[in-house]
Amino acid sequence: MAVAAFPRRPWVWVGWSLGLAYVLYAGAQLDLTWPRFLLGLENGAKFLDRMFPPEIIQPDSMAKGLLESLEIAVLASVLGIVLSLPIGILGARNLMPFWASVPSRALIAVCRSFHPVIVAIIFVKAVGFGAMAGILTLAVASIGFIGKLFTEAIEEISPKQVEAIRSTGAPFVSLLTYGVFPQVMSRFVGFASYQVDSNLRNSTMVGIVGAGGIGGTLFSAFQRYDYNFVCAIILAIVAMIMVGETLARWVRKILGVDSKDQDD
Repeated sequence: MAVAAFPRRPWVWVGWSLGLAYVLYAGAQLDLTWPRFLLGLENGAKFLDRMFPPEIIQPDSMAKGLLESLEIAVLASVLGIVLSLPIGILGARNLMPFWASVPSRALIAVCRSFHPVIVAIIFVKAVGFGAMAGILTLAVASIGFIGKLFTEAIEEISPKQVEAIRSTGAPFVSLLTYGVFPQVMSRFVGFASYQVDSNLRNSTMVGIVGAGGIGGTLFSAFQRYDYNFVCAIILAIVAMIMVGETLARWVRKILGVDSKDQDD
């Protein structure tokens, strides 16, 4: 065991050395210096000092932004979940032929490849500023996340029940209804509840680029240097997300879905 591992040790050290050398090189190229870091801490402390105490300067604007973020998250989740169901089924290689699973998996990969902010910028250019761009953005993110997990969940089901139904000559819809969905539906609902929670967080972020929600209000407050209002908005966002996450965990606990199944 030790003799077999010995020849590999020099290559391990070479790999670590090259990795460390690149880290140092990248840090030098990006001007990462200790004095600059200390200056950033000092500026950050001054900024935090200007944020307190929080003050709600525009309550109507803040309430409207929070409500719009909630609506964007819910509508995007519904749209993404509805679309993820057939896409996930088509992507399952144990149910669908090669020519159907490959395009579905490619679509899921594309949806997962881009950060929501980038997708939001594209949709803002396509449909204009407002909530529609945010809904479409988060729907794409939902397809990438739920579609991937749902496809993997279907591929992990027990084949015995599926083969038993197939042997009866039942149509494909019956195969899904009685052989597939009973094995994965609780996990699918768990994935969906997690995505609603995720969309609630992301809905506050995509608004910064004009895709609706409280993010636009937050960005405007930054531009006006209303840092007390910024703090109030941030606290409201944190409270809203904590409530949403608590509800999502409660749903997953009722369904008996392990939280590790939702790790992205």
